[in-house]
Amino acid sequence: MPALLSSLPTVARKCLSKKPETPRAFNVGARPSSVPACASSTVIVNRPAANKALIRSATQATKRGGAIVPVCAIATEAPSSDMKTYSYSDLTQAERQEICARPRIDFSSIMDTVEPIVESVRTEGDKAVKELTAKFDRVEVDDVVVELKDVPMPVLDPEVQKSFDVAYENIKAFHQAQKNTEALSVETMPGVVCRRVSRPIERVGLYVPGGTAVLPSTALMLAVPAAIAGCSTLVLASPPQKDGNIPPEVVYCAKKAGVTHLLKAGGAQAVAAMAYGTESCPKVDKIFGPGNQYVTAAKMLLQNSEAMVAIDMPAGPSEVLVIADKEAPVSFVAADLLSQAEHGPDSQVVLVTLPGVDIEATIAEVEKQRAALPRGDLALSALSHSFIVKVDDKETAALFSNLYAPEHLIINVEDAESWMPLINEAGSVFLGRWTPESVGDYASGTNHVLPTYGYARMYSGVSLDSFQKHMTVQELTLDGLKNLGPSVAKMAEVEGLDAHRRAVTKRLGLAD
Repeated sequence: MPALLSSLPTVARKCLSKKPETPRAFNVGARPSSVPACASSTVIVNRPAANKALIRSATQATKRGGAIVPVCAIATEAPSSDMKTYSYSDLTQAERQEICARPRIDFSSIMDTVEPIVESVRTEGDKAVKELTAKFDRVEVDDVVVELKDVPMPVLDPEVQKSFDVAYENIKAFHQAQKNTEALSVETMPGVVCRRVSRPIERVGLYVPGGTAVLPSTALMLAVPAAIAGCSTLVLASPPQKDGNIPPEVVYCAKKAGVTHLLKAGGAQAVAAMAYGTESCPKVDKIFGPGNQYVTAAKMLLQNSEAMVAIDMPAGPSEVLVIADKEAPVSFVAADLLSQAEHGPDSQVVLVTLPGVDIEATIAEVEKQRAALPRGDLALSALSHSFIVKVDDKETAALFSNLYAPEHLIINVEDAESWMPLINEAGSVFLGRWTPESVGDYASGTNHVLPTYGYARMYSGVSLDSFQKHMTVQELTLDGLKNLGPSVAKMAEVEGLDAHRRAVTKRLGLAD
């Protein structure tokens, strides 16, 4: 570090050398509650490649006589809504990869907490669920599970009910359209017919988070496609309120969408109850839905256990990447960034700007809107580890977006549809000036349970297919076996699997 410090501008060197009263190193993964007191728009984080880029930029600015941006490696004061700004062309490929890296979650320590919870539910069933709910949620529940057919439909405010009804119809329409009523059938050669048929996953668990926000929209996003797919048992789990009941909005959406059982529990204990089954909770075959790190850890643990349960996808904090051109209204861009930042301190938002975008005005608008939000403090923490990337053209913007692979991608540009051939990696895409991410979160019809953490490279969001499995079927005539059999017999011989060969030759009456 001494050699590195000597190469930095004086103000940066002093900042890096400064010993704060309460030293606390941080990195993006730690989701700091504060950023450096001496930082402006640039923060040194515990990401080596990113640090090099920031240090190099500061040094180059000095050589060019530009303004010096102070940097600091220690967080000591309140977080700032200023987002770190990078120029894509100034970054090496390694540095581009580095800033796209999501924070690493240390699941080893989390598993130490989750494993005893899961084991307790496995061995003690409902008793453990009640005790754990009392311990973690400080709520006493009488019935762990209720059948929704025995629960009256909650009475909601008419405007609230109307809004959920609109969302239900749109989600139903979009997912119903995904249903393929005709089985795939192909005659691969004369007398050889292959088919692919779909069947519902019979029993599914649907996790609807509680915590800092009530999310009845997630109940719709999970239960509607499950019902369309034909799943027979739909268990919805959600943390109970202080009175021991599930919020009426969640119950309304659950009943309307066809949920059969309501599990009044959250966290790892709810996931374990659905995975193993309890005296009152049916065992499920697949678990869906977002949740905190304990829910995620429980899903990961149980999918590799004797519980024999699948999960929808790996989950992480919410995120959005916004691409904006110079005509994008600053107020729209700021609102879109904050719509994900308000989810919580571990969320991340990224702005990719084309030439002509006023970045300072955008940052100012973000802070102005943030200050007026009820969840503004949560958004502030998220903004402190979010960033802006300046690019020169459309192709580079799409290239960086694909590298980041966001959960949500907003393309706020003219002729946004023309960008789609360039976009390969995103959970859900929002095109044009008039498509905020919020519509997908609630009521456009697409599903809001999406891959995060860069998993959009290999996972899709929840869809009708998520609640189905597919079987292949083949049928041969005698002529078909005569056509195909010799090839199969020869391949089996090459692989040394003689019983496979004989299963063909016996039918064809060929000599062994």
